[in-house]
Amino acid sequence: MQPIKYYLTFSLLVLFASCNVSPQAINYGSDGCHYCKMTIVDKVHAAEIVTKKGKVYKFDSSECMINFLKEFDSSEIELYLVNSFTEPEKLTDATKATFLISQNISSPMGAFLTAFKNEDEAIKIKSEKGGNLYTWPELLKHFK
Repeated sequence: MQPIKYYLTFSLLVLFASCNVSPQAINYGSDGCHYCKMTIVDKVHAAEIVTKKGKVYKFDSSECMINFLKEFDSSEIELYLVNSFTEPEKLTDATKATFLISQNISSPMGAFLTAFKNEDEAIKIKSEKGGNLYTWPELLKHFK
């Protein structure tokens, strides 16, 4: 009976290790966008989805991530992540971010969509660049 016990313990450890639900670093210049297939190079506008099973989808922009959501079961998603304008390369929770659409800040896919970690940062940049602010739910409605 001992070999079975060890086998079960090992199997459970492998199962839990393979289901790590956490973000992955984006390798700028080599990772491709899951939606449009372009190489991710913009360190300000990249985004990422992590499923409940730990699968990671990387995007070159928030708008690609949102377009991907139109064909993906959102009940499978654990994390929605975006890069913040004021902290390039650092992923932040998209559901808590504030988004700015401003014709004066270009984004990789031409939607002029930029994410900010908090509303105060977004308001400051909006006063300089113009545009409209959105919460995550408002942004999803805007892109429907």
